[in-house]
Amino acid sequence: MNYPNNIEKNYKKPLSYKNRGMDLEEELNLTNDYYIEINKALIYKKPTPIGVAKVSYSKKGKVIDRAFFKEPSTLDYNGLYRGKYIEFEAKVTEHKTSFPLANIHEHQIYHLKKVIEHQGIAFLIIKINGLVYLLLGEDFIDYLEKKDRKSIEYEYIKEKGYLIPYGFRPLLDYLKIVDIIYFKEDA
Repeated sequence: MNYPNNIEKNYKKPLSYKNRGMDLEEELNLTNDYYIEINKALIYKKPTPIGVAKVSYSKKGKVIDRAFFKEPSTLDYNGLYRGKYIEFEAKVTEHKTSFPLANIHEHQIYHLKKVIEHQGIAFLIIKINGLVYLLLGEDFIDYLEKKDRKSIEYEYIKEKGYLIPYGFRPLLDYLKIVDIIYFKEDA
């Protein structure tokens, strides 16, 4: 924008990778709160299991001074929907052409496979290029087994994934896609 006296204003925020998945996580938390509110599903963000190493006491109560991760967490969200167990991982990437597989850990891949093996619903929700996709766990595992790459091409995500459009309530209605895929309902 041109201002008087040739003053230049730059409103670009500095690029930061810290908590880059927080926006998507908050959107999913709002969506899940809505699902609970209307009694559509019971899906929660799973806390990372921690162990307390040192506690101190203040006027407000106990304060954790030192803690450690007990074990690697499985996937970000889990719960029940229409009598089926559901679990998924939410990821954001700033890469424009691919989703780095380093974003998914080996124990999470193992867990995805186990949920699928026990006939649960498992998938990834990936935010890439400002768009949000649901990628079935089966398609993700199939990709890993057939491709020898360190990332999933954006074209594969567009082809195999399901675009989750933004709405008002719920914000990201991913259960509409789950209904179509797992319960064979029309959109």
